[in-house]
Amino acid sequence: MRPAILNDLTKCIGCEACALACKEVNGLPDRDRRGTLSADTWTAVEHRNGLHIRRQCMHCLEPACASVCPVAALHKTPEGPVVYDADRCIGCRYCMVVCPFGIPKYEWDEPVPKVRKCVLCFETRLEEGRQPACTEACPTGATIFGDRDELVREAQRRIEAEPGRYVPRIYGLEEAGGTSVLYLSPVPFEELGFATLRDEPYPGLTWDILSKLPNVVSVGGVLLAGIWWITGRRETLKKARSGEISVEEALARKPPLVPLDDDDRAAPL
Repeated sequence: MRPAILNDLTKCIGCEACALACKEVNGLPDRDRRGTLSADTWTAVEHRNGLHIRRQCMHCLEPACASVCPVAALHKTPEGPVVYDADRCIGCRYCMVVCPFGIPKYEWDEPVPKVRKCVLCFETRLEEGRQPACTEACPTGATIFGDRDELVREAQRRIEAEPGRYVPRIYGLEEAGGTSVLYLSPVPFEELGFATLRDEPYPGLTWDILSKLPNVVSVGGVLLAGIWWITGRRETLKKARSGEISVEEALARKPPLVPLDDDDRAAPL
């Protein structure tokens, strides 16, 4: 099974139950409900042209964000969802630059910021055999969860059964090489702010461009290493100061703190 979501915009009533369920299951603050995605809002309902459009990570079949992440903080699981490991992240934000849908958001106001986005409830629900909180909460069946191939067939069935109700297109079927989040709409997707994209997977396009810029890549590698060292040291120091880890543990981590003599070890950090 390739887990996926089908959003039928003709059925959505704009109740935002999906957005609230997402916040609850992920422990996100109930704020910033402006119909746009943010570090605190991983599922949002946008209201445009009389329709309600649910926005979230598209979970690309070949995600560009994961392909450019130098430390695999963002990676696609064998099951399908694109998930995030904050402990690996060095804050380079390449994922934000290359995502064709503009999904990843950054915690600009946090002392130790992370990249934030929908992870399809992978650890909290999917691994337990349950559907994502958003699809379970939908009262009208506007957003449903299932196997991608089966959802594609269901979308095609709806279009064929009611050609006057839908535009003859499944958004996400081929865009950016295909996504795990699919849409049906009664009006052209371009009128609703959906991106017009190539059908080819974006990782290949990204690395094709980078391969022609060897100096940029090599210098960027050095820069990323420096960012990793600084960010990692800051996090280690923060944990040592709070007492979460001991001075000895801090010294053993990578990147390590500067070695301390006996007097320094006894002094507060």
